[in-house]
Amino acid sequence: MVDLHSQYLHVKHLIDSALQSVIDTSSFINGDEVTVFKTKLQNFTGAKHVIPCANGTDALQIALMALELHPGDEVIIPAFTYVATAEVIALLKLTPVVVDVCSDTYNLNPDLLEAAISAKTKAIMPVHLFGQSADMEPIMEIARKYNLFVIEDNAQSIGAVYTFSDGSKKQTGTMGHIGCTSFFPSKNLGCYGDGGAIFTNDDQLGSKIQMIANHGQNKKYYHKYIGVNSRLDTLQAAILNVKIDKLNEYNIAREQAAGKYDNAFAGIAGLKIPRRRTNSTHVFHQYTLQIADNKREDLMNYLAEKGVPSMIYYPLPVHEQEAFKSVTRISGSVDNAEKLCKSVLSLPMHTELTPDIEDYIIESVKSFF
Repeated sequence: MVDLHSQYLHVKHLIDSALQSVIDTSSFINGDEVTVFKTKLQNFTGAKHVIPCANGTDALQIALMALELHPGDEVIIPAFTYVATAEVIALLKLTPVVVDVCSDTYNLNPDLLEAAISAKTKAIMPVHLFGQSADMEPIMEIARKYNLFVIEDNAQSIGAVYTFSDGSKKQTGTMGHIGCTSFFPSKNLGCYGDGGAIFTNDDQLGSKIQMIANHGQNKKYYHKYIGVNSRLDTLQAAILNVKIDKLNEYNIAREQAAGKYDNAFAGIAGLKIPRRRTNSTHVFHQYTLQIADNKREDLMNYLAEKGVPSMIYYPLPVHEQEAFKSVTRISGSVDNAEKLCKSVLSLPMHTELTPDIEDYIIESVKSFF
């Protein structure tokens, strides 16, 4: 599904040099490389404040902690997402409220938001799933109307650009009150372990998030907030400093591979390609098809026999996960999410796909149908 070793070989001299530099200085926590990466990420995204942290899940949890929500408060999320989105909400004794997604883009359906809002609703957490922005303009309008916070889960879509109706453009993760991302190795911008970051354009939130991520302190041994210990270590920052310079190149490679998949699979009965929104670019963290007529498992087995990996993201909607059945509130019908969980299948998508590999994957899928 992902060829991290081949990607490493292309930048080996840069990565090895960056790691050796950290080892030579032995500044493994909060070294200069972390500050350099923070600045690079600010410049790349346009976010005013960037707070690196230990992983994407921590980023979501710290974001919620900074908003000072109370047990029982509700946070609206899409029903079709990775579990971390709901997990951090439940950990803080808040209530995840699941709302259905659009059947073709897999992202939160803004038309269903107002019906999900109650007196306890305090925030919306849209997920920019698989590499494409959720429809943020109506989401932000509803948030303003009801005085709600917006936390963007941007773990899968760093570098995607959303265009508003007035022509202005913003990167995913920089439109809401807080944005969160992950640098898990398989992400478009991935390190060689765990890592994450939090974005905000709000000065007060930026200062507070920075403190919460550092034991709630802005001066050593003086703790203003109850916080956590969540930081990006210097070795991972050194790796990310190399890879962020390649991120646009990486995203273009993914988009080109997705375009080749699109052209090959369009019009095949029983197979639906992902829709690309006209107001968002797509950086294709995943290339996810929908397989009709309950043939998904047959296709997976067929591809496996041919040596082609595939993956189901995700087999269950949030509210059907055992851990979340008793803690979520379901708003209205979530038929799309439930249908997607039974039909989606992701194909290999990474920066090292060669024309020969792409052709083999395509012909393997087409021969099944």
